[in-house]
Amino acid sequence: MKPTELTRRQFMLGAAAAAAAALLPRALQAAPPPVAPRWRGFNLTEMSGWMSPPRFEESDFALMAEWGFNFARLPVSYWCWSQPAHWEAIDERALVPLDEAIEWGRQYGIHLNLCLHRIPGYCVNEREREPEQLFTGKLPASPRALAVAVQHWEFLARRYRQVPSGRLSFDLLNEPPFMTEHTEYVQICRALIAAIRAVSPERLIFVDGADIGQTPVLALLPDNVIQSTRGYLPKMVSHYTAQWVPEREFESREVPTWPMTDQRGIRWDKEKLRAELIEKWQPLVRRGGRVHVGEWGCYSRTPHAACLGWMTDMLDLWQEAGWGWSMWNLRGDFGVMDSRRSDVKYESFHGHQLDRRMLELLLSH
Repeated sequence: MKPTELTRRQFMLGAAAAAAAALLPRALQAAPPPVAPRWRGFNLTEMSGWMSPPRFEESDFALMAEWGFNFARLPVSYWCWSQPAHWEAIDERALVPLDEAIEWGRQYGIHLNLCLHRIPGYCVNEREREPEQLFTGKLPASPRALAVAVQHWEFLARRYRQVPSGRLSFDLLNEPPFMTEHTEYVQICRALIAAIRAVSPERLIFVDGADIGQTPVLALLPDNVIQSTRGYLPKMVSHYTAQWVPEREFESREVPTWPMTDQRGIRWDKEKLRAELIEKWQPLVRRGGRVHVGEWGCYSRTPHAACLGWMTDMLDLWQEAGWGWSMWNLRGDFGVMDSRRSDVKYESFHGHQLDRRMLELLLSH
């Protein structure tokens, strides 16, 4: 099949999803999904790129359970079981690592949140590599990309339909682009929600906020989903020297402190974080919307004192709001282990280098 061909199956999938989505709010008001507890944990990133073979580590689940965490977000790329040139084809054998992770979640009592970090037609990173763009900025959304995205979520919903919603939830797509209004994004979300719940009606579903997860989408309130926000502001602290972040997104290039004043003279402190990360979401919360922080963390080049000060204020605010969170990541440059910070005295722990002070801070919240 040629990548540019609009097949009859794609058209029918897209049309069926759109029709189901139009009826979705009324149906879901009668049968809302269960209320989620205040889940806290980490993103496990082994399937977020195109690695061969991707494998999760059972030891990660064991350590999270030992420490008392109860949530793991799994940002995955559809490229792990498909290819952009033949994105309708799914290699079921490539899903074995995901099957293993779901089983370890059961064994260790950790709720798993499966997120399509790269969905057919879109990724926050290198979205131009997709055969066709899911987000076009106009209506209707790309019929072909949306049909294939629906196909992949329908497949995953069927594969894991016997896994209870209390153990496995779905996050539709990671960090949608900046947008002037939400109509296209709502259409996409409702098509995906309809496809999932046609197979797994009780499945708990997360939807990332608009604008890279930073803005609540009030139009999705009737759909009974949890909205996933982010904890990366200000970028001058969370992503200091990160080369993949566009220059315009940094408030300052100075060595981070906390609190910190940016290049426009704006002081970033706990109250500024409250305004940007909590108050912005209150119109959703006041109307019964639920919020979870899907990603947050601080890059290892930020001085440790500034990092921990900033993290303390973030965690205080989320605890006060009653929001759960999942840190990016467990192991690596944003994590509590193997982060390679130059100003940390690490503790040797189960074959890893543990940032004990950061871990204790997380456990205190």
